[in-house]
Order: sequence, then C-alpha cells, then structure tokens
Amino acid sequence: MTTESTIQFTPERLAEAKEIIARYPEGRQKSALLPLLHLMQEQEGWTSTEGMDYIARMLDIQPIEVYEVATFYTMYHVQPVGKHVIEYCRTGPCCLMGGDDVLAHLKQRLGIETGQTTVDGQFTLKEVECLAACGMGPVFQVREQYYMHLTNDRVDEIIDELSKQA
Repeated sequence: MTTESTIQFTPERLAEAKEIIARYPEGRQKSALLPLLHLMQEQEGWTSTEGMDYIARMLDIQPIEVYEVATFYTMYHVQPVGKHVIEYCRTGPCCLMGGDDVLAHLKQRLGIETGQTTVDGQFTLKEVECLAACGMGPVFQVREQYYMHLTNDRVDEIIDELSKQA
C-alpha cells in the first residue's frame, strides 16, 4: 500500500532539489541526501518521518536509508524544535573550562532540560559532541552562529538578544 505524502517541497525548493539531484551521476542520486535533508528542514523547521519518506521517494532509495542519516547527524532535527535551537558542546575541553556550570545556568534560565523546548516555542536545547572550538569554550551554536567563551552573564545576554528577534 503506497501513501502519498502531504509534505512536499514548495515549487521553488522542488526546483532547487532537482538541481541538486542533477549534480550527481545516474545511479548516484543518494549523494544528494544531505542537501535535501537541509532543504526540507529549512522549509519545515524540522525533518519529520513524512518528510524523510518524501525524500526517499525523490531519490528512489529506501526510507530507512534516509532515517539512518537524519538520526545520525545532530544538525537534523527529527522532532519539532523551537525557533532557536541551542546546540551545546558537552566534550571534555568545554567542560574543563566551566561548561557544566554554564549549562546548568542555561537550563535554569530557560526552564528546560536537554532535549526540551521552552513553553513559548522559542528555544530548544540539545547537547552535541565537539563543535571544533575547543580553545574557546564553553561554546554553543545557534544555526550557523557560534557563541564562545560563555559565562552565565554572557548566556543571559544571548538569550535576551535571541528573544527579541521576530
């Protein structure tokens, strides 16, 4: 039994998806998987199972092949997330530079635990492995923006700043 997805790329994103797929030789369309997952996430805010199934059909691959990739990389959100996803580095160097205390403050300030979203839908907190800024820890990332040398006061400033964004 085949079910059609209600999630589809917009016409503009579909054109972009086709252009991405065309970059790869015949039989190698699976190579477009990462950029298509990014495209879906940009459009929907996260990557649902339905969205992953849609991508699998576009690439003529099994849905499990998309699920494996989407759940492996922390940059893909497979659950609904807030407007601002804070990806907090939990590796040794950041912890040694006070990262545990800053993370505890961040959780307290937002009123959530790791993996949760604030009631107002503004912030989701994720713990991730190394963000490759080991000499500048503690560090977290929101989209492509890195926030380094974090202190409790700096965290408060950043949260206030992000909260004001429309």
